Amino acid sequence: MKKILMVCEAFGGGVFTYVSQLCNDMCDNFDVYLAYSVRSQTPKNYKDFLDKRVHLIEVKSFGKELTNIGNDLKLISELRKIEDEVKPDIIHLHSSIAGGMGRLAYKGKNNTVIYTPHGYAHILMGKGAKSKMYEIMEKVLGRTNSMTLTCCESEDEVAKSLCKRTAYIETGVNLPDLSASLDGIKPIKNDKFTVYTLGRACVQKQPQLFNRIAELVPEARFVWIGGGELENLLTAPNVEVTGWKPRKEALAMAKGADAFILCSLGEAIAMSLIENMYIKKLILVSDVMGNKSVIKDGINGYVCDRPEEYAKHIRDAMKNFPAELPERAYRDVLEVYNTDKMKEKFVRFYENVAV
Repeated sequence: MKKILMVCEAFGGGVFTYVSQLCNDMCDNFDVYLAYSVRSQTPKNYKDFLDKRVHLIEVKSFGKELTNIGNDLKLISELRKIEDEVKPDIIHLHSSIAGGMGRLAYKGKNNTVIYTPHGYAHILMGKGAKSKMYEIMEKVLGRTNSMTLTCCESEDEVAKSLCKRTAYIETGVNLPDLSASLDGIKPIKNDKFTVYTLGRACVQKQPQLFNRIAELVPEARFVWIGGGELENLLTAPNVEVTGWKPRKEALAMAKGADAFILCSLGEAIAMSLIENMYIKKLILVSDVMGNKSVIKDGINGYVCDRPEEYAKHIRDAMKNFPAELPERAYRDVLEVYNTDKMKEKFVRFYENVAV
């Protein structure tokens, strides 16, 4: 079997779910190696999530200060040593740090180097000097002997402006696991029409926009499941910030809500978006990378530019709920955004690009 070396520094959160699922799914067709680092967000029992056939290699130099030239050179040396030992046919780099240092370390002479950004950092962090620096770095690294594989068409459009070789495979959720998680969970009912979102209150998720939408629809209840450094911006009297909740409680709150908002600056494809499509919530998203690839305005949800647009759709739904949109979104998950479809596409992709 051909060998795939996955390299992942950001081994936590949504990237952990994505990479561990991908490693497991590829084991029947490829010899899979995973070079990783343990983060604070990495589950303590992370090995339990991985197929026993996945060869694990902990990268000791990950997690060090990467602006330090000595640390950078040490990391590049360690990554090259792993390449020499594994001799992979494909190297797949996941997220910004692995993507940056990996494209410096690996020349792609005897294998194919692939980079998946999982959402470009310079878009997710908003405008500023730091994001401009990240964009310049992506353009420089885009000239290396590698290709960029993104998670949806609109992220691929961004990739085309940064590098020569691109492709995309849509992210999917594990439907049996999600279905099992939802079984037996009773929705937490609400007296008022409830709109909610899920995640960290940070720049990327635009809590100030969520708050403004709530101000425009005072008759509805708005819930932010999660918390973070910008939760102080959620000041509207009809907004409730719950803090972080166990998954079962969060799912119960989601099942009892009427609509899900994702008003972020950009995404690859948010797992929370796909999950809420499957739960048959009315979806409202910002017109940005990731979101606009999944949600088609007026077909399976609403794509909005301004807070007034979100507010209008919410008020209209309170009077006459558009049930056909959540149904279409649910079918899209069954037909496209699931790990069975994702596995089929990845097997074909790896077989086609392998040296």
